[in-house]
Amino acid sequence: MALLDTWHKIAYDETMDQGSLQRFWAVYFDKETEIYKEILKNPNEVVKGTVKELAEKFGVDIMTMTGFLDGINDSLKAANPIDTMEEDTQVQLGYDTELLYKNMVAAKADWLYELEEWNAILDEDRQKELYKEQKSSTTIVKEAKVYPNDPCPCGSGKKYKKCCGRN
Repeated sequence: MALLDTWHKIAYDETMDQGSLQRFWAVYFDKETEIYKEILKNPNEVVKGTVKELAEKFGVDIMTMTGFLDGINDSLKAANPIDTMEEDTQVQLGYDTELLYKNMVAAKADWLYELEEWNAILDEDRQKELYKEQKSSTTIVKEAKVYPNDPCPCGSGKKYKKCCGRN
């Protein structure tokens, strides 16, 4: 079984009670935060190695590293083969800085996008811009409804019911 399948079975175990699940995620988020603090210190360095080597480098178990790789994969310049990876699969952490920040915002992971390490990479104004870009990209804007007596949106000057609103 691929590591990602095993990770999903553990992390999204529907038979686990709520308290155990919350404790599991609290421990995972602490470890994830430490990994991000480390890789954000040198954003231009592309950390490479096998899944097992990276787990050892960051002092976490294989499943935690699998979860981390799953989470960061959409922010990488070149995606890792997470669906098929095993302990000896070569992976890399060459991430797009701004995309990573926006993906953290999208995931509502404030404990990650508010890390102090971001200040050395992105100035405060750029962080705010990226935050707004991400939030507005998920906002759905409905077009104004055109009523029969409104001017026609085609610009003819006629009422909608006498122009494009005819059936």
